[in-house]
Amino acid sequence: MNRLRDKNARIRRTWGWHGVVMFFLAGCAVGPDFVRPAPPEVDRYTQGTAPATTVPTDGQTQHFVQGAGIAADWWRLFNSAKVDAAVQEAFTGNQSVEAAQASLRQSQDNLRAGYGVFFPQADAQFDAARQKFSPARFGESSAASIFNLFTLQASVSYVLDVFGGERRIVEGLEAQVDLQRATVQGTYIALSGNVVTTMIARAAYREEIKATEELIVLQKEQVDITEAQAEAGTIPYVNVLSLRSQLAAVEATLPPLRQRLDQAGHLLATLAGKAPAQWSPPQLELAELTLPADLPVSLPSELVRQRPDILAAEAQLHSASSDIGVATAALFPSFTLNGTYGKNNTSLNDLFAGNSTFWTMGANVTAPLFHGGTLWFKRKAAIEGYRQSLATYRQTVLGAFAQVADTLRALEHDAEFLAAQSRALGAAEEALQLVQANFRAGTANYLQILIANVQYHQAKLGYLQAQAARLQDTAALFVALGGGWWNAPGKP
Repeated sequence: MNRLRDKNARIRRTWGWHGVVMFFLAGCAVGPDFVRPAPPEVDRYTQGTAPATTVPTDGQTQHFVQGAGIAADWWRLFNSAKVDAAVQEAFTGNQSVEAAQASLRQSQDNLRAGYGVFFPQADAQFDAARQKFSPARFGESSAASIFNLFTLQASVSYVLDVFGGERRIVEGLEAQVDLQRATVQGTYIALSGNVVTTMIARAAYREEIKATEELIVLQKEQVDITEAQAEAGTIPYVNVLSLRSQLAAVEATLPPLRQRLDQAGHLLATLAGKAPAQWSPPQLELAELTLPADLPVSLPSELVRQRPDILAAEAQLHSASSDIGVATAALFPSFTLNGTYGKNNTSLNDLFAGNSTFWTMGANVTAPLFHGGTLWFKRKAAIEGYRQSLATYRQTVLGAFAQVADTLRALEHDAEFLAAQSRALGAAEEALQLVQANFRAGTANYLQILIANVQYHQAKLGYLQAQAARLQDTAALFVALGGGWWNAPGKP
């Protein structure tokens, strides 16, 4: 019975030591485990009923399809080879894309470097020194000696991550990789959106300049006729001054339009990674673009898992969460195993002799006792950093929802505005045709034709601006919804 009791006691001691060893090897990661924030409990972006369609304009109606998939190459829906070429040129040469990709690779290499902490750290060292030894240091009266000492040694150390501080550091590095990956995705989406909207704007500027130049020619002719009538005394001279003022006002709009056209071209060159003097964007006409009829609208719960800026804010939040674990682990003891094996001798030839061997094995435990509150307040600072990141994440989500809501309403109002401008343009065109018919019948004079023509060109300018705004806001919707990067070929 006593032998059995002793045997059970030995078993308990053995398993007890095994438990201690397993605890030190496996440990536990202190601090909070990161949990992705839940999506806001909303099912639409705008107040009231979610928009389903826009008003029909020029025979075109846009439909909002809730929950439909978003094409990764959404800009191809405009059916323009010139837009496709400009986007691909930007993807190839843009320096912001190159910088974002380099940052992603840097974060991935930092993560790989961080994983090294989970492996033993081994180093080799060789020392050669000439020394003078004085026995008087130890109370002896013998003569001092001068000798050479050669030392070759290898050392191994291993940190036992008992409280998970190192694991939390690596977790933070993983979050940084997620952050940079989202940044790359966001860079591509913003770049494609900027290229498409700038191409549309440039096409609109060119057509507005053309319409304005035609309007100026008509107004100059109108001024000449009015001056002749004033000299003949058939109308007051104030009419001439009024028309000259209108002409000057229209002429004043031309330089800003040309400036915006030049700026758009310079911007496209910069987006393509070229100097403005090195590259000229393709000449696009608004008539070459097809307005996408079916517009996908992601659910809010999907948007928070797809939009790169939200994913980047989530990665920042994850990194802040891991910082709490790192700061918490610093409050607990740290454990290190280490060992050294080597050879030393006064002769390099005898370095590997049997009596030259030395070795050490040991363990180190360091426990923080008093740091003036530094470790405690670092943990509190990490907690506040997490709260800051959480508030930033929530604000990013709200901003994304607001951007989608703005774009949806903008498309509704764009269609209404374009419809009104289309009616105005149609009425002006009909009036011009009627005056021209009257002129051919001899019931209207040439001045009336000029006036009707001026009104037609003014209506055309408004129509071009409305048309460009609708196309640009359509592109903005795809960007606001995240650009569909998750539907790219090769994505799971």
